[in-house]
Amino acid sequence: MNFAGPTFVLAIIALSIGGWMFTTWIRAKHGYPVENEWGGTVHRTDVDADRKIALLTDDNARLSGQISRLEERISVLERIATETNGQAAQLADQIDRLR
Repeated sequence: MNFAGPTFVLAIIALSIGGWMFTTWIRAKHGYPVENEWGGTVHRTDVDADRKIALLTDDNARLSGQISRLEERISVLERIATETNGQAAQLADQIDRLR
């Protein structure tokens, strides 16, 4: 094999370009920014990204409100469970009256 011939040089160039294309494809596939010809970066654009962010923000607010309501209910249940015996008897009487 002649390492000084043009075939070897062209093979090295082809392998370098092929490797660059493969890494660029992998980076683009997984959403990483890709460099353009002038060294700048090109980011993946998602047309629905703003809509998804708005939906997730609304969902987050709804779930936060639900969590706060559940925390209030749990605190009431804890207060009922830890009341003294006299108050517990009153609570039992109130429950019996409701029946």
